[in-house]
Amino acid sequence: MKPNHKNNLFTSLLLSGICLFSCTQKQDSRPNIVLIMADDIGVSDIGCYGGEIQTPNIDRLANEGLRFATFYNMAKCNPTRSSMLTGLYSGGNGAVHLAQLTKKAGYFNIMSGKEHFDKWVPEYCKAENVFDHSFYFWATTEYFLPPSGEFTRPFFLEGQQLKSDEIEYEKSPMYKTDFITGYALKWLDEAFEKEEPFFLYLPYHAAHYPLQARPEDISKYRGKYLAGWDSLRQQRFSKMQELGVLPVNSKLSPPEGNLNKFRGPLVPSYTNYYQWESLSDRQKDALDLEMAVFAAIIDRMDRNIGRVLNALEKSGELENTLIMFLVDNGSCPFYTNKVKDVPPGPAHSYWSLRATWANLGNTPYRQYKQCGHEGGSHTPFIAYWPGVITENTITHQPGHVVDMAPTFLDILDMEYPDSVNGYATLPLHGSSLLPVFQGKKRQEPAYFISGLDKFRMFRSGNYKIVRLNGRDWELYNIEDDPTELNDLAKDFPEKVDELSGYYNRVDNDMAATANAGPGD
Repeated sequence: MKPNHKNNLFTSLLLSGICLFSCTQKQDSRPNIVLIMADDIGVSDIGCYGGEIQTPNIDRLANEGLRFATFYNMAKCNPTRSSMLTGLYSGGNGAVHLAQLTKKAGYFNIMSGKEHFDKWVPEYCKAENVFDHSFYFWATTEYFLPPSGEFTRPFFLEGQQLKSDEIEYEKSPMYKTDFITGYALKWLDEAFEKEEPFFLYLPYHAAHYPLQARPEDISKYRGKYLAGWDSLRQQRFSKMQELGVLPVNSKLSPPEGNLNKFRGPLVPSYTNYYQWESLSDRQKDALDLEMAVFAAIIDRMDRNIGRVLNALEKSGELENTLIMFLVDNGSCPFYTNKVKDVPPGPAHSYWSLRATWANLGNTPYRQYKQCGHEGGSHTPFIAYWPGVITENTITHQPGHVVDMAPTFLDILDMEYPDSVNGYATLPLHGSSLLPVFQGKKRQEPAYFISGLDKFRMFRSGNYKIVRLNGRDWELYNIEDDPTELNDLAKDFPEKVDELSGYYNRVDNDMAATANAGPGD
């Protein structure tokens, strides 16, 4: 039979075309995962949660994804990161980092940003030990480099300390939020060339003190805060109600100052509440600048998130990427001003946000960072996943950062490992959020924990106990009273005893498990 060269040519071209197309596409259908964490930002500071700060890129993730009306953290930088990245309220050897899960699943792991852990987190969970590429700093550093004073800490690339002039950057003067993103984008380009999916962990420092921002960013917000915190709290509360991002029955809590006696100094002009209209025009102008710098820090973070979204979109990876955005704790009211003769903004300043502006950020809730009250423990959580998450949805099912590890396991379709680094793995404390992402009802976890020890909260079902400054437990029906206005402890002492006993048993069990040795 005579061969048909025309058909053979057509078949050859068709196969070549299929090969060309398939060779430019990743073979793994599992989603890429991008986890973005902000720092010390109140629940109402973000635009899609009611704030006036311009956050169009975060808002895009919300409008095309899912917002949680109630999402808990551990109320402070290091415990939140420790719990989120291990799935444990507390632990020790046997803890498993999220990046160890993704690595076991064949993912390419990238981290750029802030690292800060509790002492119980094992050394093997540190960035250089779990990520393929990592650029990071510990706890708090200044935004502008080179540093102007003695307050900054070093930066590390793949575990090796860098000098300021060794850090890669695009725009002078060097600004931390920009060059954190720069490293992430550099490694994303590498990830786009690989066939396996990737995990990017992007923990920004914004908007933690010190209040330092580029002048052009500050100018966008100058004058916008002359209306004052009293008026703006009302405006934000109304916007949050309109958006539907508040629990049902929420009321605006009365304004309050910083009552944390363990985090001083307590400087009245910074830590007390006072009415905006009691201030002079000169004072109002200085306070407007302070909040404008804070807003500018968030604004620049949002634009850098936009850089990541653009890179994902141009590469064709956005449609197969789960992006999650959250915050480590509520707004911070602590006086940390180390350079008192320089106003907030430039590299040689070192200011922190005062309690009255932090109270605005935590609208409509009570209290602040470190506290288990909703103002410290309850912040935004947004999940974006095309084809899985329905656009512009809001869930009133509560979640917690400790749920992240079980969620990863579900998404990766893998079992939790039996051991890690020679230790039996510690049992996870949360449960998967994947059903919520899919628009389903998940079984609510038996309890949620947050707040530092003297500010601990323990929530089970509709009831929550919480303490302030180590005092007696307060009791709230969190469904009827989401902003904690009516303490029921004296009316229902038996409920306090029930929940505090439950918390003590859970706490003791966790401590016993964490103290188990290798192979136990």
